[in-house]
Amino acid sequence: MERLLSKCQIRNQLVRECMAECLGVYVLILFGCGSVAQVTTTQDKKGQYLSINLGFALGVTFGIFVSRGVSGAHLNPAVSLSLCVLGRHPWIKLPFYVFFQVLGAFLAAATVGLQYYDAIWAYSGGELTVTGPTATAGIFSTYPADYLSVWGGVMDQVIGTAALLLCVLALGDQRNSSLPDNLQPVLVGAAVLVIGISMGSNSGYALNPARDFGPRLFTYIAGWGVDVFKAGGGWWWVPIGAPCVGALLGTLIYELMIEVHHPPSRSELQTSCQEATEGKTELEGVELDCEKPSSKM
Repeated sequence: MERLLSKCQIRNQLVRECMAECLGVYVLILFGCGSVAQVTTTQDKKGQYLSINLGFALGVTFGIFVSRGVSGAHLNPAVSLSLCVLGRHPWIKLPFYVFFQVLGAFLAAATVGLQYYDAIWAYSGGELTVTGPTATAGIFSTYPADYLSVWGGVMDQVIGTAALLLCVLALGDQRNSSLPDNLQPVLVGAAVLVIGISMGSNSGYALNPARDFGPRLFTYIAGWGVDVFKAGGGWWWVPIGAPCVGALLGTLIYELMIEVHHPPSRSELQTSCQEATEGKTELEGVELDCEKPSSKM
């Protein structure tokens, strides 16, 4: 078995990172959408809204544990974009990360669809619908409440994703609060949980373009049809674009209000002192060269 596994080993770092992102998102959506499927198809008899919040929160937590040692566990194109803007992730890797994040979400939605196939058909009466009393497309992707306008949904997603990035950056900022390494994924999951509890009723707190688009693409292919892109006044683009805006906004707010104001660390002070010393030495060398008499005189 060891010989067989060694032959399957991939040494390309980017490919390994992409596979880790794919599997991490897969775990996230498997537990998250799985919890929605259970609550929906049992008509709240085996779980309620809190069950869905816990499903996504724990899905995020275990998705991070699965992939963080290889790829850093972005699990979200909006997070990857923000890290690129901060200079903490190479821009050239961004499209690869996004593709595999969407792929992981698509595959997880397909798994949930397969696992709950009989339950979905029984609940919906044999008709796959996007809206109505027995709609099942919402198991996989987010849709707005009847009262929510498109622009109200945009604001909802911008605020929610900004709050998520504030929490993620704070948890990863060792100069703000030093946390045990193994505790960070749990607290990121807790951040997703509290966002779901406080901001979930408007449109299901997607906060993640891959989490929404991958499963939506699955429902389009699997029989729900083009209505998954038409429902909610063409809602589908909101969970893709608004989280990216919100992530950048949350990143900017945290950087301007917290991180940029940290005092220099000891290593940074030593580096600056060393640079200053080297610069002074070079300057003295120039002055000494100027003091030397010209050989032409």
